[in-house]
Amino acid sequence: MTKKEGRPTPLGAEVKREQVNFAVEAPQGKTCELLLYRKGEPEPAFCFDMPYREETGDVRFLALADFPAQEYEYNYRIGEEIFVDPYARKLAGTEKFHDICDARDCQVRGVLYVDDYDWEGDRRPRIPMHRVVAYSLHVRGFTKHTSSRVKHKGTFAGLVEKIPYMLELGINQIHCMPVYEFAPSPKYVNYWGYGPGYYFAPKAAYAAADPVTELKDMVKACHKAGIEVILEMPFEGTTPRIYMEACLRHYMLEYHVDGFILNPDVTPVDGVYRDPMLQGMKLLKHQTGFQNVMRRFLKGDEGMVGDVIYWLRRQAGAEGYYNYIANQNGFTLNDLVSYDAKHNEANGENNQDGPDYNYSWNCGAEGPSRKKAVVALREGQRRNAFFLVLLAQGTPCILAGDEFGNTQKGNNNAYCQDNPTGWLDWSRLEREKKLFAFVKDLIALRKAHPVLAQEKELLGMDQISCGVPDVSYHGACAWQTPSEVSSRQLGVYYCGKMAEDEDCFVAYNMHWLEHGFALPALPKGKKWYLAADTKEGILPETVLLDSQREAVLKDRTIAVFIGR
Repeated sequence: MTKKEGRPTPLGAEVKREQVNFAVEAPQGKTCELLLYRKGEPEPAFCFDMPYREETGDVRFLALADFPAQEYEYNYRIGEEIFVDPYARKLAGTEKFHDICDARDCQVRGVLYVDDYDWEGDRRPRIPMHRVVAYSLHVRGFTKHTSSRVKHKGTFAGLVEKIPYMLELGINQIHCMPVYEFAPSPKYVNYWGYGPGYYFAPKAAYAAADPVTELKDMVKACHKAGIEVILEMPFEGTTPRIYMEACLRHYMLEYHVDGFILNPDVTPVDGVYRDPMLQGMKLLKHQTGFQNVMRRFLKGDEGMVGDVIYWLRRQAGAEGYYNYIANQNGFTLNDLVSYDAKHNEANGENNQDGPDYNYSWNCGAEGPSRKKAVVALREGQRRNAFFLVLLAQGTPCILAGDEFGNTQKGNNNAYCQDNPTGWLDWSRLEREKKLFAFVKDLIALRKAHPVLAQEKELLGMDQISCGVPDVSYHGACAWQTPSEVSSRQLGVYYCGKMAEDEDCFVAYNMHWLEHGFALPALPKGKKWYLAADTKEGILPETVLLDSQREAVLKDRTIAVFIGR
């Protein structure tokens, strides 16, 4: 083993075939040592002093050559404390999901490895945002339940086994909750993964074998199937900007991911957008505007029509927003229509945690019910919710399991529920075949009609001089937007010529009463056909309307009409 000069950049341990460069931040006035451990041994085999150098400030560095790096692990001793390298690309000692991620017992260490992964010509799908149908999931919870029937439950490999399912559903982008080595809490089970962590290292407990290789395998397999991979990176508020941007570049370069979900309150998104290496990455943000408006519209609140119009036509744009009605923070879709109140008692916080305002409605009974009227109403409301998400012009995102009625039994904050409450129960897929088929067919309908998913935000103007606006709004009278506060219905007419498609009219009746909608007159030779509605789902063949002037919708019903 030969000690060499080394370089102050990049921070972390850079393993080349001929040598390893170590660079770490350590304040002036404290000693700094590199500790090298042979794998499996409790005490360091070698200690190397990393002296302070005025010309490189708080960065200490050295290089080692002529030793089998893959046989060693490392930590640093700064002053009297032992630290794990925050830039470590891989960790040892974190294989069990709930182990405390603490270097002081010398069990958690950085791993040295040579990156010789074969990407086999992998290319990012680069799907335009208006063509994306996203799917939000927790890597462990997605397949951890015994009902998932995968070989490697709760892992990146287990997710790969579910790719055929995702393709059948029709999604082409997955959003993964934190997959890095996040730290468990000493007070509770950190299931979701928010909080401090070692952001550069993929979580060993999410892998059946080597986490670095397995995460790369997952990304490569998704890309081969035409599915993009977006990682949620909710950095802590004290994380330095240079660290955050280096981390994002690392996952872009080393893991070929397609983008990130960032917290704009923590990550300086403007700076990330300007980073030349991150150009082309999808940089997304959570937003509850669409969710809260559509939840209120779904349950029949008054005064929502104006806000619904805004969110139905809003695009992701540079803001990176996407549309969802259910997310991990809040009720699942099934629970949204089954509970009026949160039921988080199992979290151990006296039901004080989680959002208090969920804009949910239990449809007449709290929790599971056998009443036929309640069950039927809930089934209709779930379909309506999917209509609201998948017929809006922005980028839709489905919470994994909502397509087969997954439930958390009213828990709207399952951050500590690493158990069947927080895992997907795939046995519900068999019981909810009709719901799954409906969601699958609705996604296909969206993809088949570009007018429902346009590239640019619609303006409500006749942009191509075809005689009608790109989008217009109607009610009981054609061309008149319902303006009454009490109105809970809206008709939306999309001009097909804007997208070289057929005309489309979507009627939303969220009232508990039947309502008539005036149908805009079509050009000569065209007529309105029913393509889908809440009761019948997506029709195998469109049905010519008896009346071309008015469509009458029953209570709490959404219908899609095609002009052809």
